[in-house]
Formats: sequence, structure tokens, C-alpha cells
Amino acid sequence: MSLKISNVSKTYRSKYEEKQVLHGVDFEIKPQEFVCILGHSGCGKSTLLNMIAGFIKPDEGQITVNGQPVTGPAKERGVVFQEHALFPWHTVIENIAFGPHLQGMSKKDSLEKAEEYLQLVGLSAARDQYPSQLSGGMQQRVGIARALANEPEILLMDEPFGALDILTRETMRRELLAIWMELRTMVLFITHSISEAVYLADRILVMKDGLVVANEEVQMKRPRDAKNKEFGELVSYLENLLIEETPIISKVEGM
Repeated sequence: MSLKISNVSKTYRSKYEEKQVLHGVDFEIKPQEFVCILGHSGCGKSTLLNMIAGFIKPDEGQITVNGQPVTGPAKERGVVFQEHALFPWHTVIENIAFGPHLQGMSKKDSLEKAEEYLQLVGLSAARDQYPSQLSGGMQQRVGIARALANEPEILLMDEPFGALDILTRETMRRELLAIWMELRTMVLFITHSISEAVYLADRILVMKDGLVVANEEVQMKRPRDAKNKEFGELVSYLENLLIEETPIISKVEGM
């Protein structure tokens, strides 16, 4: 499974203004790689993820999966948003089984598959509860299980922990990493938290004003400790990149 973004640009136009949100974005993600896209709000990272998901189309350039152009949403690309978007009238297990059943799997088989992923995210005890009965962290875990139940080859995550309190967020990071290390699905994770990106990623793409200004491999072994000197140095380096007024294009290969 390969994902390639080739010279992608996007401009939003209205009656009163025109704003280019992406400028010739170009990179590739390798199979099983966990990549974080880091940047301030409004830098274009969510627009890029929505293009990869197939929800919107670029004005210029092309996005391909295994060499095939992305023309719309597909089962191979699962999406987890900041807001979990669970169906409130369905139980937890029904929410997770919805996708497989929609794709033609029998109700019995889709519920069995949902049970597997519910166990993976540690929520088997909540199978018959409704989303309103769950905490924010539990709701987001159900959202992750629902996306994974479709067995996507690429998992796209748009600031999935952004609405959580700091303690729940740290727990969710650890749990997501454990799930990824078991499944080894390609992950593209959007965040504006530098420490979150350093904790999670194999590689970090830094975006500013619609440009990818850095492409940094994270060499640290997992699990990573925020108190580690190398961790702190990388966080400081990325902070400096984000506050510099003039973007500096990284010399890292693969851009």
C-alpha cells in the first residue's frame, strides 16, 4: 500500500475573497508508516486530509493510492474525526458493525467483527451502551474501532484527541500506538500538538501557510519518554520551525 501526494494545490473562492490553502504539496507515505502532519490551525492540514479521504478534490496535482487516482471516498481509507460522529440511536456494538453490514456482510458476521475491534480498543463491557452514556475518551475509542472494522489500509485521523482533557488524551495516545503496533495499518495523523507528533510518529511533516516546510524522520525507539533529552531537542526544533516567519523547505529526501 502506497500513498502519494503529487504537487497538490487548493484554492477556496467566495463572492468576496479567494484564498489558496495548499501550495504544491508533494510527499509520499510508505506502507505501515505512522506519519503526523503538524501545524497551526488554518495551515491546510485538514483540507489535505479531506482530499486524501476523497471528500474534496484538488484544483491541481493528484493523489494516488497504489498508483490509482483518488476520485472519492473508499473502504481502503478509514477516517476518524475530532468529533466521533457516532449514531446516537445505535448501541456501541451496532455503531461498529454498521460499516461491515453496509458493505454486504451479514448481520451476524458484522456483529462478530465488531466484537473483535471492540475488544481491541478495550470496550467490550460497553457493547450495549449508547454513545451518550460514554465518556469522551470512550466515544473516541468507539470511533476508532468503527473505522478499523472496515479494515482500511490507510487510517486518516483529523485531530482525534483534540477535544479530550489532557489525561485522557495521553491515555488515548498510548492506546492508539498499541493498536497501530498490532495492526500496522498506514496512519496519517493530523495534530497541532508538537509533543503528540513526536510521541506517535515515524515521520513528521510540518505545514505552514499551505506548504510542507519540513519532513523529519523520528529516530527514537518506542516507547518514547517526553523527559528524554532527544525528545526535548526534537520538540524544540519543531517549535522553532513553526514560529519562524519565513518557511524553510527541508532538505530531507522524499519531499
